Amino acid sequence: MARPRQLHDRYFLKAKADGYLARSAYKLIQIDDRARFLRRAKKVIDLGCAPGSWLQVAANRCAPDAHIVGVDLKPVEHPMPDSVRTVVADVTTLDPSTLPDPGPFDAVLSDMAPNTSGRGDDLRSANLCREVLALLPKLLAPRGTLVMKILEGAETQHVLNETRSVFENARQFKPHACRDVSRETYIIGLRYRGDS
Repeated sequence: MARPRQLHDRYFLKAKADGYLARSAYKLIQIDDRARFLRRAKKVIDLGCAPGSWLQVAANRCAPDAHIVGVDLKPVEHPMPDSVRTVVADVTTLDPSTLPDPGPFDAVLSDMAPNTSGRGDDLRSANLCREVLALLPKLLAPRGTLVMKILEGAETQHVLNETRSVFENARQFKPHACRDVSRETYIIGLRYRGDS
């Protein structure tokens, strides 16, 4: 018998205690603890940023003079540090010239997920990842970092290979903060090749 989903697990409670907007903050913290890219990043963009927990983590971990931009279909309603600017926009039709800071960015983050239905969610997730990869030439600086969520499924290895084709190093990583029953995992791309 499947275990019931535990909505208020220790990461949920920790997020409330630490002032983060969502438990997903600890996913980015654990990714950054492994890849150590945020402390060097002067410009960061978070695609699919609402409610804003990854923006909070980036603001805490980047240099004080960093510029952080969040993009989402939904507005971020929680007050953010001065280093953070948010835009209501569709990532799939994003024009980087309309951003408060057009980049290029040292890191592109994406915790986006499709509205799940139980069927084909992994394929929709893979398509979102491909939308992010298509934006990289306009957004990511050479040698920059990518972190994006993908739901494990038939296309995961293909998307990982596509990521490897434009980064010196790319790998899959599932933070401990992900729920055990979740199919979500993350692709981390290090040292974007850019136009080189």
